[in-house]
Amino acid sequence: MVHCQLKKMNIEELREYCLVKKGVTEDMPFGDDTLVFRVMDKIFLLTNLEGELRINLKCDPTRAIELREENPAIIPGYHMNKKHWNTLIMDGSLSRKLVLSLIQHSYELVAENLTRVKKVELKQK
Repeated sequence: MVHCQLKKMNIEELREYCLVKKGVTEDMPFGDDTLVFRVMDKIFLLTNLEGELRINLKCDPTRAIELREENPAIIPGYHMNKKHWNTLIMDGSLSRKLVLSLIQHSYELVAENLTRVKKVELKQK
């Protein structure tokens, strides 16, 4: 488990939290300034490597709207499908518990929509 104050969360701590999840890999398909985390080759998290830390996460559409209404630091997904993705601005205003639960929610949403073959492969990891 990553132990740090949320506003001091850095990219290494984010990586550590994501990479311990089953079937997760990382890559940089969009250039040197965007890090992508995938579960079985499907993206569940994108983050910037320069400037203020921001995290793009997949989210249930109804929950995505609720989260945006409740938290000024959660906005529609930057360069993503605004219905299914949120961007979290990591300015210290979001609780650590909320951020980690939203990362887990994104991971689970993507894992649930894998093909049957990929789901079997994930279970075997």
